[in-house]
Amino acid sequence: MSRSSVSPGNEILAALGTCRRGFVSVGVFSAVINLLMLAPALYMLQVYDRVLASGNHMTLAMLTLMVLGLYAFMGLLEWVRSLVVIRLGAQIDQRLGARVYDATFEASLRLGRGTSAQPLSDLTSLRQFATGSALFALFDAPWFPLYLAVLFLFHPWLGWLALGGAALLLSLTWLNQWQTRAPLAEAGQLAIQATQAAAAHLRNAEVIEAMGLLARLRQRWQHEHGRFLQLQSRASEQGAAFGAASKIVRLALQSLVLGLGALLAVDGQITPGMMIAGSILSGRVLGPLDQLIGAWKQWSGAQQAYQRLSDLLQAQPPQTNGMALPAPRGGLRVEQLSACAPGSRTPVLAGVSFTLEPGQRLVVLGPSGCGKSSLARLLVAAQAPLAGKVRLDGADLQQWDKDALGPHLGYLPQDVQLFAGSIAENIARFAEVEADKVVTAAQMAGVHELILRLPQGYDTRLGEGGAGLSGGQKQRIGLARAVYGLPALIVLDEPDANLDEAGEQALLAALERLREQGRTLVLVSHRPALLKSADQLLVLRGGQMQAFGPAARVLQELQQAARPAAPAVTSVRGVTPSFSMSYGATPGGQR
Repeated sequence: MSRSSVSPGNEILAALGTCRRGFVSVGVFSAVINLLMLAPALYMLQVYDRVLASGNHMTLAMLTLMVLGLYAFMGLLEWVRSLVVIRLGAQIDQRLGARVYDATFEASLRLGRGTSAQPLSDLTSLRQFATGSALFALFDAPWFPLYLAVLFLFHPWLGWLALGGAALLLSLTWLNQWQTRAPLAEAGQLAIQATQAAAAHLRNAEVIEAMGLLARLRQRWQHEHGRFLQLQSRASEQGAAFGAASKIVRLALQSLVLGLGALLAVDGQITPGMMIAGSILSGRVLGPLDQLIGAWKQWSGAQQAYQRLSDLLQAQPPQTNGMALPAPRGGLRVEQLSACAPGSRTPVLAGVSFTLEPGQRLVVLGPSGCGKSSLARLLVAAQAPLAGKVRLDGADLQQWDKDALGPHLGYLPQDVQLFAGSIAENIARFAEVEADKVVTAAQMAGVHELILRLPQGYDTRLGEGGAGLSGGQKQRIGLARAVYGLPALIVLDEPDANLDEAGEQALLAALERLREQGRTLVLVSHRPALLKSADQLLVLRGGQMQAFGPAARVLQELQQAARPAAPAVTSVRGVTPSFSMSYGATPGGQR
């Protein structure tokens, strides 16, 4: 699959750029609103200097009607501005949401980051910062010089006093940010780690309960959480001190402006109306600054969210689909395939090459840790190779559109995962449910009768991870999902690990039907029944091919190689060691 030429590092800015006209509209509304914010001070000025001096009731009535009309208009503009911002937030989310979701999925798949949804939370934080109170602060803050200029017009001393108070308030805010930035950043990382650890513990609650691990794991979580609380508390304590100082400055400034205005009014340098209006305007000077300070407090978290998202999108560039390819017949060719485990740089496969014709059945054998499961993931493009190619009908799997390729691949991992939804939806891979195909797949997997015995049959709802089913039931439904629609290539990793005798018989019957349908099969297993039905046999050891070829010939060669070790075993137990024992294979074990 080819990579887009879009610069990933600019994707967030590009998404914001598409909302440029909306931001301009918000700026225009903010300009008018801030001009209208002068209305209360001017109204008070006119009341004190004209109405009280003249005693004219009509002047008071007209001034009151005018200011009420301005307030109504300002409220309307505030409402419209909020609606525009809400729509901007939705537009940004629509632009970036799917991209961040896909990049998070790719990172989890390739780097083994588990199920962390932190990037989605980061997107929410960034969207709220870009379209919340911080946006209003950005557009309102540049207008505080207007209120300051009016104060200077009243009297320079009033202007200088307000300017000094604003400078002191900004200095306290900057000092607070400088003191708390490092501990808050570290606390944020620890909070993410602690949350992920707790989520992992909840996912494995049964193991924790059965083996008495709760106290020790809780202690580990409390250690991480305690460090987070310690850092956050330290930053909060510092922030509380600076917050108290800032509150004192704001209250003192308004009182000092009023007191200074009274002094100037007594001396006859300004009117009483200017004294009252100056006190109101000093509050308006600090209003945008208060908004800016509030946004400043959010800036650190938004900056970290932006950096994490940028790194994620940079590491996982957008993918573009090439020309559509015809439906594959199932010819598989592996060329010098090498791979590392997700999140690791240690190779688990090196130089693996083989070819399968459409309709052939390959069984993969080898001891634990030799790379069998990694090979299974590579054959269905669930993992990108470190080197080499996996070709389906001659086309590199990385060139296929994953959505178009998916229906032609069947995959049953060792750890079967089902999803929240009905059984029919899980089998149909959450596409449109075609009842005949769903029933056919369930019958092929030998799970049709089992499903019919459930309370709602195929409409039975499952919890996340297939909650409500046993391991064997999940594996058989997973097998039905893998064979749904009769894919051209089907890869089954230990498909019989959790099956009882009836399940094994159903599996053998399903494999026989798939052979009759000409489907290419790759199985990771050690069961003799599956070995006997193999066309080709691949043996891995230490991530490298030890043998590959027709099953009968490879088995014969391996049995001959194992004969010198047989007397040492038969002298003790009087039996010939099995092939699986000689290779240290453990059915259902980690590989």
